[in-house]
Amino acid sequence: MIRLTPTAETVKVTFALPLGQISSRCSVVGDFNEWRPGTHELRRRTNGTRSASVTVPRGSRIRFRYLAEDGHWFNDPDVYDHDGLDTVLIV
Repeated sequence: MIRLTPTAETVKVTFALPLGQISSRCSVVGDFNEWRPGTHELRRRTNGTRSASVTVPRGSRIRFRYLAEDGHWFNDPDVYDHDGLDTVLIV
């Protein structure tokens, strides 16, 4: 699940996955963090999800994927736009 919180010039993008979807540590990796694993680790929340947020300029086109601790890469199940293997989101 992706939640967008816009302001006048930026958009806070919250990436969230259900706790049961992945059992190990997981991070969201993309062009917004120079594809560095662990920079935006999804943290356990009381609402039954793991999530992490980034703030990007409004109108940005971001590419991302999730990376589990075991080296498994996967896409967000709720976003259907892709560029090659990467998920694409325009905010």
